[in-house]
Amino acid sequence: MRTIDLAESREDRAAVFVIRGAVFVAEQQVPVAEEWDSRDLGADHLLARIDGVPAGTGRLVVEGGRGVLGRLAVLPEARGTGTGAALVGAVEERARKLGSVEMELHAQTRALGLYERLGYTARGEEFLDAGIRHRDMRRRLD
Repeated sequence: MRTIDLAESREDRAAVFVIRGAVFVAEQQVPVAEEWDSRDLGADHLLARIDGVPAGTGRLVVEGGRGVLGRLAVLPEARGTGTGAALVGAVEERARKLGSVEMELHAQTRALGLYERLGYTARGEEFLDAGIRHRDMRRRLD
């Protein structure tokens, strides 16, 4: 069974950063200095669990009427289970509750298909972030 909740406790927040460290720092070789940033302090972090075990996370920063989805990470053993798509949906729902009418994200190009299936549209040219190719993507929430 999968659950997704706001990571509010110290334990949940620690799990969020362990997942991000495993996926971005260890697996994708993103430098630690580029993975954790000042936006983490004021952001909402969602934590997905499968059968009670932390499996994925996503971050929401709200800027005016726009939610910014970032740091979506799913552990390898949970990939292909729909956890990534469920996390996107949970982040979007949280953004709606906080008054957002649009979502923005910077997708790794290898994940463009996932976001397109979820209603996002790529904008602009590819760019590098932490040495990984990305595209800006947007979606209206109404």
